Amino acid sequence: MSAGRSALRMGPAELVQAAAMARRFYLEGKSKIQIAEEFGVSRFKVARVLETALERDLVRIEIRVPAELDAERSDALRARYGLRHAVVVESPADATTEDAPDPENLGAVAADLLGELVSEGDVLGLAWGRSTIHMAASLHRLPQCTVVQLTGVYDAGTAERGSVEAVRRAAQVSGGDAHPIYAPMLLPDPATAAALRSQTGIARAFDYFDKVTVAAVSIGSWEPGISTVHDMLTDEERAHYASLGVAAEMSAHLFDSEGRRVGRDLGERCITVEADRLRRIPEVVAIAGGLRKASAIGAVLRSGLVTSLVTDTAVADYLLTESAPGLRPALDRADPDDL
Repeated sequence: MSAGRSALRMGPAELVQAAAMARRFYLEGKSKIQIAEEFGVSRFKVARVLETALERDLVRIEIRVPAELDAERSDALRARYGLRHAVVVESPADATTEDAPDPENLGAVAADLLGELVSEGDVLGLAWGRSTIHMAASLHRLPQCTVVQLTGVYDAGTAERGSVEAVRRAAQVSGGDAHPIYAPMLLPDPATAAALRSQTGIARAFDYFDKVTVAAVSIGSWEPGISTVHDMLTDEERAHYASLGVAAEMSAHLFDSEGRRVGRDLGERCITVEADRLRRIPEVVAIAGGLRKASAIGAVLRSGLVTSLVTDTAVADYLLTESAPGLRPALDRADPDDL
């Protein structure tokens, strides 16, 4: 607190009293009623004095967050999409074009967010995705919880560097049990996928899906190198799903631009958490950034499957200027197919 030039127009007694009341209220955390009793005035007088102290620059209030966080965009994005939590991170200097790589700083911020959201005894679910893998690598604190893998891996041969390792890392940090899935995300046919789901280790992980309280997922656009599922399909299959209007992918679920699920037959070939189960998870945090994913992120936000988002300023600006979703999908968990 400092006395500004305009505050000097107050008399000395007024200045001293206003400064004392402001100190009690802003620094000591006393209520207006407590201050009124101490100074022998009404609480309405205290309110007027505090208001005058702000107007005349006797008190200056600063709200500071780390430079990489954009509090204004975060709050605007949360309100616009009805998100429980929106954390917007400053985009890298080279992230102004759609061909720019995804921001690498989202993982560390998402790791800190999970440290806030997860409580002791929770079940944390991690879906495959580069963003969730980076997030797990950045974890340094996490209450004791069980960690379960929500999807198979992009390539079973890379399990040690992908989802399995992310699950192990999170469990190690938390001191809880890990339930990884040693299987590819996409199988050649539904029969093979069903057979794998019945295997003991995978079935045990699936049994935890209904117990998950917090989940972390990634989002991909329907383009080469940006969607894992897109890259695993044949050219003919990609063309088929593109004809259905797919605009986004999350955990092997496909969405059109309005957040409606398309190509549901693909799920029969995948090792992944079902959409209905995902919708029942209390907190689903999507970690995704980069302009090339902006429209896909908007589509998934409309699906009602995620509740919170960690993204960057470039994506936030895109989402804040596109047409509003109408409802509050993240809070209402509304399925666009049922509307």
